[in-house]
Amino acid sequence: MKVAFSLNGETISVEAAPTRTLLDWLREDQGLCGTKEGCNEGDCGACTVMVTDADGARALNACILFMPQLDGKSVRTVEGLSGPSGELHPVQQAMVDHHGSQCGFCTPGFVMSMATAHRNGRRDHDDQLAGNLCRCTGYAPIIRAAKAAVEQPVPVWVKDKADVTADAPDVTLSDFANWYADNPDATLVAGATDVGLWVTKQLRDLDQVGFVGRCPELKQITRTDDAIHFGAGVTMTDVLETLRDDYPSYAEMIRRYGSVQVRNAATIGGNIANGSPIGDNPPALIALGATLHLQLRDVERQIPIEEFFIAYGKQDRAAGELVTGVTIPLGQDGLRCYKLSKRFDQDISAACGAFNITIVDGTVIAARIAFGGMAGTPARAKSVEAALIGQPWTADTIEAAAAQFGADYTPMSDMRASADYRLAAAANMLRRYFAETTGTATNVLEVQP
Repeated sequence: MKVAFSLNGETISVEAAPTRTLLDWLREDQGLCGTKEGCNEGDCGACTVMVTDADGARALNACILFMPQLDGKSVRTVEGLSGPSGELHPVQQAMVDHHGSQCGFCTPGFVMSMATAHRNGRRDHDDQLAGNLCRCTGYAPIIRAAKAAVEQPVPVWVKDKADVTADAPDVTLSDFANWYADNPDATLVAGATDVGLWVTKQLRDLDQVGFVGRCPELKQITRTDDAIHFGAGVTMTDVLETLRDDYPSYAEMIRRYGSVQVRNAATIGGNIANGSPIGDNPPALIALGATLHLQLRDVERQIPIEEFFIAYGKQDRAAGELVTGVTIPLGQDGLRCYKLSKRFDQDISAACGAFNITIVDGTVIAARIAFGGMAGTPARAKSVEAALIGQPWTADTIEAAAAQFGADYTPMSDMRASADYRLAAAANMLRRYFAETTGTATNVLEVQP
């Protein structure tokens, strides 16, 4: 298919296979080898590029970014970061001044992440660089370089705009739903943070591919007095920013489960639709009582999101039926999300628990608790909930309820955790929830005397 975009300020129109990655195209077809192939799965950040569209500039992993996803956008690689006369970008100069580069393999990705953050005025350097790995210099001089560049103006030559006419026109939700109903075996691609690995790691040849990004209706966020509706194509970056004030614990969990580059591509609909038992969104959505929206041709339906997950690898979705969005109720101040993983940032959960408990006059009147990583699907802990509801909010109640996790889940043992560890961790998360709500400090990143 034909794709039109801007590359380092020059308009490009190219025929590309639907699942050709930007990384391969840059290195093999353009000879632009500054963009490195490290992990080839979106974890190391060596392949980071800056992509600009109508929503602004974003850092993305080129290794799992398919060429059609660039249609109508602007791409800037490390080769295009310096000025027309060879003058260095402020972050490049700062990396030199603060000795932030050694072997050079990871450096281009760091520089592109830093340049994108610099353009966007970001100062949360640790978060912005969490998706980039360095094993030579270490992070201290790199962070110093990022801080040093903050006050420097954004060079005019990197202020790309999305002014390239896309080769493929936008489509309506109705047309896209009809196409998918006619092609139910097609693979839908939103951010490609999962599907990209099917190509780069499993070497799968995807026959028909449909790109969600060409449907603006799926990228809308609508807020009412009592709910927020996210279209299935809304990125996790936008979900995080939207929920930061309403559900800070949920937002913090989102910040941990993907890097900036991943969150800039991954979508809430894709995370739900793939039905993973270890997806980190579903437990929080289930605990909140969220509603999932689906569409088959022009027939729309809504279901409680917990009913979507039937069994491992099986969801309540007919052939050719789209996940179009999710609606989250507001005003539930009791939500807490706890993610347990071997690595604090950017790791698959051993267990992820979401707790939404309502206490009135010292008595539990409602409880919704859901976990990922504990069963073949994300699922509620209904026995634990039953042991809590109607009981006083006391340590004795917590201990009695914690003993019920074994009745709700039969987790497996794998490389991330044993079954016994997962059950013990789930019980401890309930104890942590109790501690938080009764005034005990529980921040696991702070050392208490």
